[in-house]
Amino acid sequence: MSTPERLIESTRELLWERGYVGTSPKAIQQRAGAGQGSMYHHFSGKPDLALTAIRRTAEEMRAKAEQQFGGPGTAVERITAYLRRERDVLKGCPVGRLTQDPDVMADPALRAPVDETFVWLRGRLTEVLAEGVARGELAAALDPAATAATVVAVLQGGYVLARAADSTAPFEQAVDGVLGLLTAQSA
Repeated sequence: MSTPERLIESTRELLWERGYVGTSPKAIQQRAGAGQGSMYHHFSGKPDLALTAIRRTAEEMRAKAEQQFGGPGTAVERITAYLRRERDVLKGCPVGRLTQDPDVMADPALRAPVDETFVWLRGRLTEVLAEGVARGELAAALDPAATAATVVAVLQGGYVLARAADSTAPFEQAVDGVLGLLTAQSA
C-alpha cells in the first residue's frame, strides 16, 4: 500500500475509533508508519486528510449498500439483505458516528460527505420502496420517503442502543422490528 493510502486508511480507522479531535497528526503518522514530511507532502494538513478519509468511508458505505439495493429480489428482500448484512455493530456506523463529532459537524467541508451520504441513503431506500409499491409488492398507501427515513433512523438508532448496552441484541431487535413493519405492508 502506498504512503498516501496508508495515511488515508489510518485516518479512517482513527476517525471511527476516536473522532476528529482524538485523531492527531502524530497518531495518524504512527499508525500509517509515515513521517511528518510524507503526510504534509501528500496532504495540506489534518483537515485535508480527514476530508479524504471521510469521503472514502462514505463512498465505501454507499457501494456496500448498493450491492443489496441493486441486487435481485423484492423490495423487502433487498432491504432485508441490506439491514442484515455483516457489520461491526458495536463500533457503530463509521459515517453515523461522525454526526456526533462537533468538530466534523461544525466544518461545512467535513460535514458535506456525511450529509450527502444520508441524503443518498434515504433517497436510494425511497427508490427501492417506490419500486415495491409500483410492482404491487407493498401496499399502495405506503409512503416510500417517510418509510425510508424510518428505516435509516432505526438503523442508526440501533447502533446507538447496541453501543449503550454493549450488546448487538438491541440492534438486531430494531432491525427485526422495522422488517416486521415492512413485511406487514407487503401486498
